Amino acid sequence: MGDVAMTVPIVRALSQQNPKARITVVSRLFFKPFFQDISNVTFFTFEDKNKHKGFIGLLKLFWDLRSLKAHYYVDLHNVLRTKIVGFLFNFTATKTTIIDKKRNEKKAITAKVKVNFEPIEGVFTKQVNAFKKIGFTINLYDVQLPAKAILPDDIKSLFEIDNIKKLIGIAPFAQYQSKVYPLDLMQVVIDQLVKNSNYKILLFGGGKAEILLLEQLSNNHQNVKLVAGKISFQEELQLISNLKIMISMDSGNAHIAAMQGVKVLTLWGATHPFTGFSPFGQPIENCLIADRNLYPQIPTSVYGNRTVEGYEDAMRTILPEKVVSKINEMLV
Repeated sequence: MGDVAMTVPIVRALSQQNPKARITVVSRLFFKPFFQDISNVTFFTFEDKNKHKGFIGLLKLFWDLRSLKAHYYVDLHNVLRTKIVGFLFNFTATKTTIIDKKRNEKKAITAKVKVNFEPIEGVFTKQVNAFKKIGFTINLYDVQLPAKAILPDDIKSLFEIDNIKKLIGIAPFAQYQSKVYPLDLMQVVIDQLVKNSNYKILLFGGGKAEILLLEQLSNNHQNVKLVAGKISFQEELQLISNLKIMISMDSGNAHIAAMQGVKVLTLWGATHPFTGFSPFGQPIENCLIADRNLYPQIPTSVYGNRTVEGYEDAMRTILPEKVVSKINEMLV
C-alpha cells in the first residue's frame, strides 16, 4: 500500500503539469480511491486473483493495456510482473521506461558495516528520473496537493468531531515488528496527549488483532476514538485528509497522509529515512530515529524484514517525552 501511495504525488504532478496527457494508472482495485480526484487520470484494475493471474494472465494484461494505444509504458514498481509487461511492450511502438531501484546502493546502506553513511536517492527522485527518460520533466516542488475532504455528518457524529479540537491520527502498526514502536511506550504518548482537551486522537489500523490492541491503547479516554473497522477505506482517506498530524511508523499510513498534504511524524526502528522512503514533502526533522550510536547497524534492512539479534529494543531509545514534545511542536 505504501508503494502505491508514494506514486500518487508523481501522478498528480504529471497530470497538473501536462494537462493534455491521458494517464492510465494500473493497480489493484483497492487503491482506486488514491487517484480518483486527479484530473485526466483513469484507473485500470489489475485482477491478480482472476483474469491477470499467472503468466497467461500477464499476457492478457498486456493485451488489455495495448488496446489503450498508449505512447508510453512507465514501470514505477520494477518487479517481475511489471517487467514482463514492459518487455512485451518493447515489441510495439510504445516507448517504455522503468524506475531504477539502485539495489547496490540499498545493499550498501543496509550492510552490517557502513561506509559513508549518507542518504541515497529517494523514491520520488527515482520516479522523476524514470519519466525524464521519456521526455517528461516533472517538478515535485510545484505540485498542488488536494484540499481536505468535506466530512459527512455521520462521520463527524461517529467520532465526535467538531471544529475546535485538533485531530491527531496515530497508526501504531507496521508490516514488520522491527518497525513498530513498543505499545507500552505508545500508551505513554497517548496518555500524555489526552491531557490536552484541545486534542482529538484517532487510532488507525486493521484486522481483529490490531483492533483489540487499539482498544487497549484507547484506555477508555473520552477524546480517543478507534477508526479501525468502523468505516470504509475511502472514508478513512477523507478522515485522514482532515488530520492536523499523523503519527505513523515507517508504513503505508505515513505515505497516505503525506500524499494528502498532512503533516507526518514518523518513528523509525530497524529502518531509516536515508534509505529513501521518507513520506512525501516531510522534512528530516519529522523523522524520529532510534539511537544509531547504540545500534550502529541501523538500517538493518530497507523494509524492516531482517531480524538482528540484540536490536529488539532499538525503538525504546525514542523516548515518549520526545515524541509528545515533537507532536506539540508540529501542532503550533
